[in-house]
Amino acid sequence: MNIPFLDSWRRRHDGARSQSPASTAGGDPEGVAELLSECELLRARVGRQGLELDDTPASLEALDQLPPRWRDDPEELPWLGNDAGLYLGTVIVRTVRGAAWHVWPGGHPVVRLASGREVNVVEAGLDWAMHGSPELSQVYAEAAEA
Repeated sequence: MNIPFLDSWRRRHDGARSQSPASTAGGDPEGVAELLSECELLRARVGRQGLELDDTPASLEALDQLPPRWRDDPEELPWLGNDAGLYLGTVIVRTVRGAAWHVWPGGHPVVRLASGREVNVVEAGLDWAMHGSPELSQVYAEAAEA
């Protein structure tokens, strides 16, 4: 199975293949944040439509405005939704004070806000990719308010 962000992580950590991103979270939170922020499929797909993702809330609004052409490819849809969720999480972590990545024991990444609330960004990204809602910018706004 081709998972772009894992392939990139493995290339950078060739000697540490026995570690998963989840086990790395405790020792290298910046490395995990870098890994989760790659979102290669999403960045490539929207780049073809002229949008460069710059890890800002404005880019989430721009993503919400794109025509959902990815829905034409049912095989790509879940991968793109996963990337959209990881990108949403990246924007939250980089711009909302106290927000940080947290990886559940099963390896599922979420964003934990300063309040302790966890945002399941991957689920939000999948819903956005498949149905158009909730909008990524709306999820961001709710997280920023907390």
